[in-house]
Amino acid sequence: MSNDMLAVFSMAFSLFILLDSIGNIPMFVVIMHKLPSRKRRSIIIRELLISLGVILFFYFLGDPILSLIGVSQEAILIAGGIILFLIAIKMVFPTARDVAEEHVHEREPFIVPLAIPLTAGPAVLAAVMLYARQEPRVWVTLIAIVLAWAASLAVLLSSSWITKLLGSRGITACERLMGLILTMIAVQMFLKGWNLHVM
Repeated sequence: MSNDMLAVFSMAFSLFILLDSIGNIPMFVVIMHKLPSRKRRSIIIRELLISLGVILFFYFLGDPILSLIGVSQEAILIAGGIILFLIAIKMVFPTARDVAEEHVHEREPFIVPLAIPLTAGPAVLAAVMLYARQEPRVWVTLIAIVLAWAASLAVLLSSSWITKLLGSRGITACERLMGLILTMIAVQMFLKGWNLHVM
């Protein structure tokens, strides 16, 4: 496998973990449990398309905005590492999930909370802004974003089936595993930013 493809899949895997589609399955199920199956699928596709638009917006315009206000690459790496670490810790040691219950309504959800912040959350947006600075080849990052997004869409469209297959314990175990992987990515990002700072 070429270095380009390795870079794409490595970045896509990191983004897929950050999108946390498996961890979001219980929230999506609770929020839309009163809606018919066909309606749930259309809402998931719509919300994921909105989140993709937000992610691409931050990828193309987030870095120029940060450059305009004088934020360095080291600062993005360190701040991104801290944010990812906090999110990873929450994935490994979660607290009571009140978000889903707070947003259960009779009417269908729109943008909040499914698209933002459950899918296009701060960790994903920080990561794509970081990739905009680190990876000069735009096509590599774009393919990685689309691959991670498509995988997340597939997972969420299959949420009912995955819930029946794995059960709540299986989903929790998968989320813990992803949290552990994300912790290592976060620490590596922080150390890279710190090394650049002290050099």
